[in-house]
Amino acid sequence: MKHPCHQDKLTNLRRIEGQVRGISRMIEEGRYCIDILNQLKAIKSSITAVESKILKTHLKSCLNDALKNEEQFNEKVEEVIKTLKR
Repeated sequence: MKHPCHQDKLTNLRRIEGQVRGISRMIEEGRYCIDILNQLKAIKSSITAVESKILKTHLKSCLNDALKNEEQFNEKVEEVIKTLKR
C-alpha cells in the first residue's frame, strides 16, 4: 500500500513550532496569563486543522484503497476509530 504525501502540512507544522517557541519566550518574559492562554488556544486550533487535513487524506486514500478487501477495510475502520478515541 502506498501512503499519501503530507509534505504540504510541513508549513503549518513549522508555523506551530514557531508559535510554541513564542509561548516559551512569553513565559520567560513573564507575560500576562491571558495572552499566553490565547496563544495556546491558537496552537490547539492549528494542530486540529492539520489533524483534520491528514485524517481527510487518510479517509480518501488509505481507506478507499482498503475498500477492495473487506477484512482490510474493517481493520482500517477500527484503526481510525481507535485513533480518534485517544
